[in-house]
Amino acid sequence: MSQQSSEGPLLDITVEELADRLTDGIPENLQLVDVREDREVEIASIKGFKVLSLSKFSEWSDQIHVHLDHEKETLVLCHHGIRSAQMCQWLKSQGFTNVKNIIGGIDAYSMVVDKSILRY
Repeated sequence: MSQQSSEGPLLDITVEELADRLTDGIPENLQLVDVREDREVEIASIKGFKVLSLSKFSEWSDQIHVHLDHEKETLVLCHHGIRSAQMCQWLKSQGFTNVKNIIGGIDAYSMVVDKSILRY
């Protein structure tokens, strides 16, 4: 993954804000991306996230505009928020303007929002 810089600060969203946004399902203007590995997603996941594992970056990166709509708000998830922050920066370098990193990732979501999601 290229470390190209992009204009402006990286925007964040808390797991509580994410839960509020998903209360009535996934809004049409919102897309959810999970960059964790398949084995991680099997352990713990949130319904509605498209999995684009960073380890498979070379398999999907050149087709990112097929997988995602650059005009939609994009929320990115990983285990703790580090890999998702990297993905957010890369998406911004690809022309995505409304990208937010989910602070604390699935781990925070499982502790704060939905304790039925397994922690690992």
